[in-house]
Amino acid sequence: MKIRLKYNSPLILSYTFFCLLIVLLSTFLFGENKMGGLNDIQIYFSVGGGFDWSHPVAYFRLFSHIAGHADFPHFFGNFMLILLLGPILEEKYGWKLLLFMILVTAFLTGLIQTIFLSGALLGASGIVFLLIVLSSLMNFKTGDIPITFILVTLLYVGKEFFSAAANPNDGISHFAHILGGICGGVFGFLEGRKDVDE
Repeated sequence: MKIRLKYNSPLILSYTFFCLLIVLLSTFLFGENKMGGLNDIQIYFSVGGGFDWSHPVAYFRLFSHIAGHADFPHFFGNFMLILLLGPILEEKYGWKLLLFMILVTAFLTGLIQTIFLSGALLGASGIVFLLIVLSSLMNFKTGDIPITFILVTLLYVGKEFFSAAANPNDGISHFAHILGGICGGVFGFLEGRKDVDE
């Protein structure tokens, strides 16, 4: 019997390899910024610090920030969960719909970071929370609220509210986690209703 590798989750695997490439380039070609800020490649894969409406790169950064990571531990922490949950969700929803959900979440977190918050935002943690909450609603049907959804929301999203209030300057973008979870909940409920309607 022949054993062959299968590219079983094209969207999630492509996203993973692209983010890995960015963190490799960032680490080995550009290194850490001497002032402790972002290096030359991280600037293009982060968002925040004002928005120049006349500069095309600013629009790119509203989405690209979900591909940038500060370092390898940051990358590994996010993609352990993305690689666990993503393929299951890609199989259920299809790569096009899941990509739409990811891009909407990226856009909303990028826009809010740019308009309302200070500092830079980079990393896939908002996408992680999107996938966590979305996975808890995989079997949602109109009229039923899964207990797993309630528990996941309390444990993951509730913890972010508590952490943000207890230590607002910890360098973690709790709002991106919360917004990712909200997007996961909204998309999960909308798709569950569509399944019933069909």
